[in-house]
Amino acid sequence: MTDDFLSRVYNLASQAETDAFYSEWASSYDRELIANGYRSPARCAAALAQFVATDRPVLDVGCGTGLSGVALAQAGFTELFGQDVNADMVEIARRRNLYKTLSIADVTDPFRFEPGTYDALAAIGVIGLGAAPPSFLDECLQALAVGGHLVLSYNDHVLEHDAYMSALDKALADGLAIEVFSEHGPHIEKLGSGSQVYVLRRT
Repeated sequence: MTDDFLSRVYNLASQAETDAFYSEWASSYDRELIANGYRSPARCAAALAQFVATDRPVLDVGCGTGLSGVALAQAGFTELFGQDVNADMVEIARRRNLYKTLSIADVTDPFRFEPGTYDALAAIGVIGLGAAPPSFLDECLQALAVGGHLVLSYNDHVLEHDAYMSALDKALADGLAIEVFSEHGPHIEKLGSGSQVYVLRRT
């Protein structure tokens, strides 16, 4: 049985609508995604661990309820920091006791720290339809130190969306980052959906 949030998430039209939607979904988010076989977080965490030592700080951008943090911790990462724009999601993440700090980010200014604070950022299921816009990829990369790594996932909906793919192509063509890992695999298994996991290194 599903509350049908998964079928509605890709049709959100504004930030206000998105925030209200995730507040409504917060209490059943973990249950619905786990029941449907949410695989992208574990795939992203495993990919990041190939390039970043597990004792280095990782900022889990758009951490939501902390499912991504669980995957990162299971991959061995111990210095986790989380941020999200939705207070209801952050409250659930807080109960997991996985993160050194958790913050509610301003959607217009999410990176309120000096560039180079983190060796790694994770944006797992964050940049895409019903979530962050294409421009958020550039913001994540700009926030990294040179040599730092960003792991992200683009689900099949995003892979078919020109604006998101163009943002990735431009970041690579402009030399802002290089792609060190790319792999397509399962995203939400019971829905038959896939995702591309990327690891980008800041140049």
